[in-house]
Amino acid sequence: MELYQAQVIADGLAFPEGPRWHDGRFWFTDQHAHRVLAMAADGGLTTIATTEDRPGGLGWLPNGELLCVLMTTRQIVRVVDGGLRPYADLSQHAPWHCNDMVVDSAGRVYAGNFGYDVDGGAPKTPTELLLVETDGSITPFADGLIFPNGSAITPDGRNLLVGETFANRVSWFELGPDGRMTDRGLWAGLGEATPDGICLDADGALWIASPGTHETLRVARGGEILARCETTGTPYACMLGGPERRTLHVCTAETCDPEQAAQLKSGRIEAVEVAVPGAGLP
Repeated sequence: MELYQAQVIADGLAFPEGPRWHDGRFWFTDQHAHRVLAMAADGGLTTIATTEDRPGGLGWLPNGELLCVLMTTRQIVRVVDGGLRPYADLSQHAPWHCNDMVVDSAGRVYAGNFGYDVDGGAPKTPTELLLVETDGSITPFADGLIFPNGSAITPDGRNLLVGETFANRVSWFELGPDGRMTDRGLWAGLGEATPDGICLDADGALWIASPGTHETLRVARGGEILARCETTGTPYACMLGGPERRTLHVCTAETCDPEQAAQLKSGRIEAVEVAVPGAGLP
């Protein structure tokens, strides 16, 4: 098994999440500071937008427009010249906060949500992964998911992988030409690991941030652990990027509590060069 040690390349953040690699830059949301950020190769940070609500997942439409999830109001907005414009209202479809999403090459959005009041101690409750069509209409994509979170689409566009954080598994969905599900199954059971953010590499393995077990794992389909990456903070999400897509960026923090995170500013971006580059839609 390969072992990696990440190094801190940016700190002073509240709670970095939702990482993506796009147009030569590493993008993420500083969730509890209500900011969307991009990081250049030299580590310099640029604030792309500020939000009143917690920002979650990021993605891009085919025309280059940036989309961002607003978590507690359960909206997807377009980020245009630093401002926010409505795109899709998920509030009548998602029973609790929205979190991550992935956008396919046609512009379809697959968006997850908590499904229940996790912070309030509610029992685990299955929820639906939502599909936002290119015309903005919203339909259920798949049901029975427990806290669908980090997601990735394979390079051929035929498979969607979704981490179910509190079911300790990654689920697999076959996509038809219209973006609808044609089949589904278990991609990997993860034991005690709690998959939050995930990213796909060129060998078809997933890097998985597991905050519950304080580790970042490279996992093959079926569940074999191929590598581990140690970080200073607790890992919540990860993304492969850099010039050759071999830089594993890991979003870490000491707490996910909104008030504590905003005060501590213990959030970090940590990074390490790995052997296999990234693949698929980031």
